[in-house]
Amino acid sequence: MKHAAGTLAFIARFVVLGLAVAFVISLMWPNVGNRLRERFGVSHATSEQVSTPAPTHESGPISYADAVAKAAPSVVNIYANKMVTEQAVQMYTDPVLQRLFGGRPAGPAYKRREQSLGSGVIVQQGYVLTNNHVIANADDIQVLLYDGRVAKATVVGADQETDLAVLRIDAGNLPVIHIADHRPARTGDVVLAIGNPLGLNQTVTMGIISAIGRQLNTSSPEDFIQTDAAINLGNSGGALVNTAGELVGINTLLIGKAANAEGISFAIPVASAKRVLDQIIDTGHVVRGWMGADYTFVPVAADSGLPAAARGAQVTDIYPGGPAAQAGIQPHDILLRIGSEDIVDPADLRRHEAALKPGSKVEVSGLRNGAPFHTEVILAQRPPMTPTASLDG
Repeated sequence: MKHAAGTLAFIARFVVLGLAVAFVISLMWPNVGNRLRERFGVSHATSEQVSTPAPTHESGPISYADAVAKAAPSVVNIYANKMVTEQAVQMYTDPVLQRLFGGRPAGPAYKRREQSLGSGVIVQQGYVLTNNHVIANADDIQVLLYDGRVAKATVVGADQETDLAVLRIDAGNLPVIHIADHRPARTGDVVLAIGNPLGLNQTVTMGIISAIGRQLNTSSPEDFIQTDAAINLGNSGGALVNTAGELVGINTLLIGKAANAEGISFAIPVASAKRVLDQIIDTGHVVRGWMGADYTFVPVAADSGLPAAARGAQVTDIYPGGPAAQAGIQPHDILLRIGSEDIVDPADLRRHEAALKPGSKVEVSGLRNGAPFHTEVILAQRPPMTPTASLDG
């Protein structure tokens, strides 16, 4: 045992002495190590030869110029001219009469030409999609193309409920925009708004999708994309595109500073716009199915034990003589299924019924006072509804 301990102590002293000698030699001759390695052919990796691996995380593009170059030629400027009648007014000098009546007509009425500015998107050869309020009541519509050509446009048809209109232009070699139909838009996606704000000609702004499925009218089957991309008067009808330059929406309206809002704008999803476009091109107008009822979310008590996002839609009102009334649907009924489709929420139910043709028969099922019920509804044509306020209105 003592012999082994002595051997270990001798080895330790030898190692310490060797390290001390090596330290002294390295101080006196710094490059001696490299020379010895070269002499005996031992390779040595320098710090410059050691490279760190590149990060593997994905990052967004530094520039969106490629997306703009792809989409911008398909976006046009629209100049809609119409004659308006105006009446000169002479104000009363009496303050009381001025507050009560404002003023009185002064001289004959006169007409003047008024021009509204807007934007549009070339969605098919010869067809431009824009907002209805941009071209409403116009007697002359001019379209300025990206390459500088000017074309006269005629109205193929319009849909007030979605505030969309389709124009026909006689021009060749038109750049048709690519439609994003491979995946739906998601909250948080980066988007670019391209249009003709304030008559400044084509302008591009950037933002994100703030929300999807926004309902601005409780009786409308349409939903909207909410975005914070800066859009202004004249952007109506312009393109909302993704970072690949594909169309995801048609810019339509905004909530302005008058409502103490900033960065809240809305666009019609491209899927909804495409359905309107196809119907207008085929028939000149849009036809929607209608059950004749109003709906709201299904109320769920906080202590009920049920999930907060309960599916279905609760009936709030029945239009007398409408399809729902004839089918025996009653207020407070909870509708869970229409045809072969489950109902997620009121907006989902409105979209389902609007997609069905008037005159078609569909089975509707749900709960009445907690008990299941089934009935058949023969849909009617949806009557004209009040259009949503516009971007330029």
